[in-house]
Amino acid sequence: MVADSIEREITIAAPRERVWEVLTQAEFLGIWFGTGAPAHIDLRPGGRMLLDHGVHGALPALIERVDPPSVFAFRWSQGAAGEEPTGGNSTLVTFTLATEPGDHTRLRMVESGFASLTLPHETARTRSRQNGTGWTRKLTDLACHTERIALRR
Repeated sequence: MVADSIEREITIAAPRERVWEVLTQAEFLGIWFGTGAPAHIDLRPGGRMLLDHGVHGALPALIERVDPPSVFAFRWSQGAAGEEPTGGNSTLVTFTLATEPGDHTRLRMVESGFASLTLPHETARTRSRQNGTGWTRKLTDLACHTERIALRR
C-alpha cells in the first residue's frame, strides 16, 4: 500500500510576505528548488510552471491555487521527467503559510494523491519515498534562503 500524502512543516524566521515571494517568484524558485536558473512561472490558477531540477530534468507543473500570501498549490507529474501532469499521473502540492509570533512564518507543505496514481504500484511507492526525502531538503533550502534575504533587507 502507498501512503497517500507527504506532510512537512517548518518555521521560517521571516515575515509571511517574504516567504511568499521566495516560494512563488521565478528567480527564487530556481534557487531553492532547482539548479539556480530562474524557474518559469505564470502565477495564476491554470498557469504553468517549469522547474529545472538538474539531473531529474525539467518538471512541468500546473498551478491550481494562488491566494497570496497564504496558499500556493500546483500539480506535477510523478511519471517520467518532462511529462505533463494529468489526473492519473500527478500529485497535488499545497503550501500554506501562517504568521507566527516574532515575525516568523509557519510553512506547511502537503503533497497528496500518491494512492490514486495510475502508475505501477512500485513506481508510486518509490516516488512517495523520494519526494518525502526531497521535500525535507527543499524546505530547509527554502528556509535558509528566505532567512538570508530577510537579514539583508
